[in-house]
Amino acid sequence: MEAAIESSKMEQARLAVSRVAADLFWMHGVEGTSGDAIAEAAGISKRTVWRYFRSKEACVEPLFLATELRFITLLEAWPREQSIETYLHATIGALTAGEQEQRDAIAAVRLIAMLAREPALRSTWLMACAQAEAQLIPIIARRAGRSVDDLDVKMCSATIIAGIRVVDETISSAALNEGRVYTSEEVTNQLAAAIRAASILPICDPVA
Repeated sequence: MEAAIESSKMEQARLAVSRVAADLFWMHGVEGTSGDAIAEAAGISKRTVWRYFRSKEACVEPLFLATELRFITLLEAWPREQSIETYLHATIGALTAGEQEQRDAIAAVRLIAMLAREPALRSTWLMACAQAEAQLIPIIARRAGRSVDDLDVKMCSATIIAGIRVVDETISSAALNEGRVYTSEEVTNQLAAAIRAASILPICDPVA
């Protein structure tokens, strides 16, 4: 019990630093932000930064992961009798229902929009996507009525996360780098379409 509490505290502390690092990266770029600057802005020691993270770029991994896993958590509650389109349109607003969730979503979009000019961030982004992929496997297995060890289930999770990643990168870049304005409905439509196109198992329509 105590170990679980300590682990949770550590995760929250890492996320707090991640939020600070995301703001600094957005304002000054990755190259223009040092580990010392992250430590100072977060109010912690340099030693603690390097105890928490393997690299400067990895400082934003908890933020990426938090926003990705919120979407996975949403999918965990996907009713068997609803299609992916019906469910997402009814629930997508929950992802940014709170003030902190909104701030995290904005920070993540900013970072994703920077990937083309800050390639060092891509490995951190892909690490978060890989963890989201692992969390999606049991959701697909339940909906498909298959084992989590089924190769098709694992492949379906991989292709769905890849589809979501492409949508996230395309929309984030177009919105912040090209000034494109998206409505919530447009974003939801693109996410649902990506999930349906990427699903190699029949999980997107109501299932028995």
